[in-house]
Amino acid sequence: MALLDDVMDASGGLTHWNSLNRFTLHLSVGGSLFSSAGHAQEFKDVTAEGSTRAQSLRFTGITGGEHSGSFQPDAITIESLDGEVLRTWRNPSLALTEPGSSALADELHLVFFCGVAIWNYLTSPFLLAHPDVAVEELPPWREGAETWRRLRAQFPPHLITLAPEQIFYFDESALQRRTDHDLFGNKVAHFSWAHDSFCGIVVPTLRRVQTLQPDGTVIARPVLMDVEIFDAIFE
Repeated sequence: MALLDDVMDASGGLTHWNSLNRFTLHLSVGGSLFSSAGHAQEFKDVTAEGSTRAQSLRFTGITGGEHSGSFQPDAITIESLDGEVLRTWRNPSLALTEPGSSALADELHLVFFCGVAIWNYLTSPFLLAHPDVAVEELPPWREGAETWRRLRAQFPPHLITLAPEQIFYFDESALQRRTDHDLFGNKVAHFSWAHDSFCGIVVPTLRRVQTLQPDGTVIARPVLMDVEIFDAIFE
């Protein structure tokens, strides 16, 4: 598909991506989803180390720098900084379609949610080339004075995502700028900008998730989720 090829080329190229195995991020995550659940500071100024090939991610410095959290599809753990496992959740399944903030009240659920979100953010748009992901090009979208191209992606059950169907928007440079999907019973728009190149991979360093009204209008406040990436290494 021509659009998907353009998008992957703009982000560093599928060949280069396939030569990589791991990434390390320095980032902060916040927003009303976290503050309303009592976790406003849990993911401020943390390190995330993950695999580019499998859904695996470890956060260091959560809960005010006191703990680490590990995300794998079959287990979530909370650990001390020296590696002692404090809590474990086997075969996790967060009901991401249920309304309300209670789904993130428990730290294990919080690590699961952030693990799913950050891993998918960092592996997009290359994840769209996965053989089990069905991708369809949609008509262009007018965003202010710009024309953004769009892809609808349907993800298979074995890939853990925030929503099985998502719509991705790309600007005139073929960089990802927005994603629409369901989250906690609401329609949301996830905007991304301030792209930078790290080890040859182009990543949006600022992300913001906001609620969509039924007519498609973006609700400015509250901001559900903010992500800022300070640095990234791919190897």
